[in-house]
Amino acid sequence: MACRQCGTCCVAPDISALDKPLGERCRHLLPTGLCDIYATRPAVCASYRPDDLCGLITAPTLDERVANYLRLFGLAAAPVGVSGRSEA
Repeated sequence: MACRQCGTCCVAPDISALDKPLGERCRHLLPTGLCDIYATRPAVCASYRPDDLCGLITAPTLDERVANYLRLFGLAAAPVGVSGRSEA
């Protein structure tokens, strides 16, 4: 499956190599849905391959896709401000 460049994989999961919490937008995700550090992204990001999950979470907006992802795995993102990080 080809990447849909929807940005969900850069928001929904936690990415410890980037100190990115569950459900928070990666600071490297561009408005276009592409990665600003694509050439030097962490191995966990480079090894990700789109699969059937992408079809299961399809929705019109990024927020809806992230909510579908979290719901599918029975996860909940931390409420804003709980992580101690400021939004960029």
